Amino acid sequence: MAIVDKYAPIGVFDSGIGGLTVAREIMRQIPNEKIIYFGDTARTPYGSKSKETVTRFSRQIVRFLQTHDVKAIVVACNTASAYALEELEKEIDIPIIGVVKPGTKAALSATKNGKIGVIATAATIGSQIYTKYIKESAEDDIVYGKACPLFVPLIEEGLWEDPVTDEIARRYLTELIDLDIDTLILGCTHYPLIRKALGRIMGPEVTLVNPAYETAIELKALLGEKGLLNDKAPTLGENQYRFYVSDMADKFKVFANSIIKYGILSAKTVNIEDY
Repeated sequence: MAIVDKYAPIGVFDSGIGGLTVAREIMRQIPNEKIIYFGDTARTPYGSKSKETVTRFSRQIVRFLQTHDVKAIVVACNTASAYALEELEKEIDIPIIGVVKPGTKAALSATKNGKIGVIATAATIGSQIYTKYIKESAEDDIVYGKACPLFVPLIEEGLWEDPVTDEIARRYLTELIDLDIDTLILGCTHYPLIRKALGRIMGPEVTLVNPAYETAIELKALLGEKGLLNDKAPTLGENQYRFYVSDMADKFKVFANSIIKYGILSAKTVNIEDY
């Protein structure tokens, strides 16, 4: 393991804008930390791409983040966590975590009846990654996966509290309610933005697991364990959070400002194929 500067930033990346929910939780849970965020807005969505392609894209982004001397990397994308994380762990010598394992741990702690639902993109559901991790710890638990492809476009249109979103959610979730799940993993980083709607439909007896929150908590523990927590509060005027995208910087900035209330002044465009 290389010597790492604890005052260096954390790299966070996603296929686009959903990973901002993870960045937001890191800002809340470990407020001293600096963040370099990269959203691959030119090549989103990852959910419809092959494992090889997602792994290649993820390697390029990791190389870009390493040019900023990041001290740790968060793969804030369920598809990239499912497809690329194991390879990336072998290739870099700084801490790297994804969003799947923290979400899995929280679901295992929450369930009482061993019936866990996962809603996510078709790629994440198809990868069976949540099922694999849950079965490793609790082989008798039953995991029900449900792809919800319409949620991301609805969320990106800003329809977080809208009858259309409620109706689509009801259609997707009815079969999970009928299966008597008591825990539901929000297995796509966009989904915490419609958590209220999902909670209304599932009812109070179903625990919603937000892997974005769980990832931030796990990251804090990991940095603490390795002596890498930043113990200095940011100075006035310090550029604590920096955002980069591969396309559509203006659209990204508008959406980002609706999620993160820290005032995102700019997002720079990077030609990620150069890395």
